[in-house]
Amino acid sequence: MKRILTLILLSALLLCGCQMRTVDQMYVPPKRSDDYNSLQTVISQSMAGMEYSAPISGDNQQIVQMADLNGDDVMECLLFAKGGDNLPMHIMVFSMVDEEYVHTQTIDLPGSAFDKVEYALIDDQAGMEIIVGTQVSDQVSRSVSVYSFATGEAEQLVTEDYVTFLTVDLTDSGKKELFVIRAGSNDLDRGVVELFSFQDGVIQRSLELNLSETADNLKRILIGQLHGGKTAVYVASAVDEDTLITDVYAIVNGGFTNVSLSNESGTSVKTMRNYFVYADDMDSDGIMELPSLIPMRSIDKTWYGYDQNLIRWYSMTPDGEEIDKLYTYHHFIGGWYLQIEDSIAPNVSVVDLGNVCDFYVWEEGSPVKVMSVHTMTGQSREAQSTSENRFILHKTESTIYAASLDDDAARFGFTQESVLRNFHMIHEQWYTGET
Repeated sequence: MKRILTLILLSALLLCGCQMRTVDQMYVPPKRSDDYNSLQTVISQSMAGMEYSAPISGDNQQIVQMADLNGDDVMECLLFAKGGDNLPMHIMVFSMVDEEYVHTQTIDLPGSAFDKVEYALIDDQAGMEIIVGTQVSDQVSRSVSVYSFATGEAEQLVTEDYVTFLTVDLTDSGKKELFVIRAGSNDLDRGVVELFSFQDGVIQRSLELNLSETADNLKRILIGQLHGGKTAVYVASAVDEDTLITDVYAIVNGGFTNVSLSNESGTSVKTMRNYFVYADDMDSDGIMELPSLIPMRSIDKTWYGYDQNLIRWYSMTPDGEEIDKLYTYHHFIGGWYLQIEDSIAPNVSVVDLGNVCDFYVWEEGSPVKVMSVHTMTGQSREAQSTSENRFILHKTESTIYAASLDDDAARFGFTQESVLRNFHMIHEQWYTGET
């Protein structure tokens, strides 16, 4: 552990104080700076009777972290530890005084572990606030607190129980708000959403809003933009084994609201019958799109895949209006999807035969076959992928995806160029926000 701490301290100080070096200087063995030595000494002295306790989730999971807490452009060093019987969780703050680090203060918190830590500008003073969540008990009880250092001493601005939290700038003001999801009063109650923002010199709590489901059913939380550019939080929850429902929270006309809420049902109406499809910026225009299903007409119910669906992607305005954006066919087992042109999307049907998906376009009441997507995995896949007028769409180490066009393909806008442009792999979400 001591060796790990040494590496963390050295990395933190190098990141904060790195300067341009000459070529000769780059080949000189690195020396521990005086700053590093003073920090290591004061940490060792302060850790008597305690043990290190890094946050267990979120982006900041280091034992030692750096942040400018008071806005003087000098980074403070924060050490996360535990020990003692009363208020056993500790954030020790080390500040630079007379060119050496000094242990200036300690934030004591109740709990058994640090859950998550964020740094954000929340109040109207210089310097970053600490937003820290702790595991309060051996069960699921957790508490999040916001600390400001504007006066030079840690001041608790707010504390609240939570299931999950994040910081987000819903007002586009450059300051962040604390977005908190809490459990309902009992296991059957829907989850509760609150927003804490700094106004008129104090932290103010918004009106409580409900989730469409219980907090236990949370699946994914994303920050994105509504149609028109306003920032919103997209919260996806599981309804049952094959249905998602998405609540969209934003500040509209000065009030915190769920813009996707249905007044008739009391729950969000934005559902998707597949866990693999969440809200996403499908067309990379900076606006988040939501998915909804469009059942396709059956070609022949004795064939596989007669219950296939297209996905209609739409964005939402702050008033809850839906703006159509694009259409896709997702083949989840194969791991790919194809964007379908808007003009023909209502008339498209797909027959899924496993390793081959046939695409049809309805014309005057009859389906016209236009193309096929082939998934090839055998030893002869290279030869097969370019035989019989096929062309390659995508390759992996074990699989080749290829397409073939029928005689009527071009008449409906299916060309080799358009299919290559519209074919995509379903990538695992790298910013899932899953709870």
